Amino acid sequence: MNSIKLRLCSDDDIHLMECWLQKEHVKKWYENPEDWLIEIKGRQAEFKFIKHFIALHNDVPIGFCQYYKCADANEDWYGNIPLSWTYSIDYLIGEEMWLGKGLGKRIINLLVKEIFSLIDSERIIVQPEDDNKASCNSLLSNGFIFDDENGFYLKSK
Repeated sequence: MNSIKLRLCSDDDIHLMECWLQKEHVKKWYENPEDWLIEIKGRQAEFKFIKHFIALHNDVPIGFCQYYKCADANEDWYGNIPLSWTYSIDYLIGEEMWLGKGLGKRIINLLVKEIFSLIDSERIIVQPEDDNKASCNSLLSNGFIFDDENGFYLKSK
């Protein structure tokens, strides 16, 4: 069976993330890898508002994902969406052999289920690069719509 599941990120995963963030297919979308590593390393302190996960395919690590409340992140891309009850996600497939196999779509689906199980969630917004067609298509196939006014993908409960 091809199972996908998420487990919380641990210190043992930092080296794996360092490797994934240096791969060409990841670096293209995840600029400043050190910033991502700082967040993961600070997940018990400054960045504890972010829930970091390793995505497993048949119990083997293949990628990374995270979610957070937009109100806690202090970012400036949210447009006219109310920050309360709003979450955002990030995700990547780190292992090249699993690209193009629909696993990103399944990871997004797990994140959506996790977030919408929370009492304080109403919507999820995501802003991948326009030319990251695989990511955009995975969002659309998970029921997200493109919000033209704000320039990001949106899914409501």
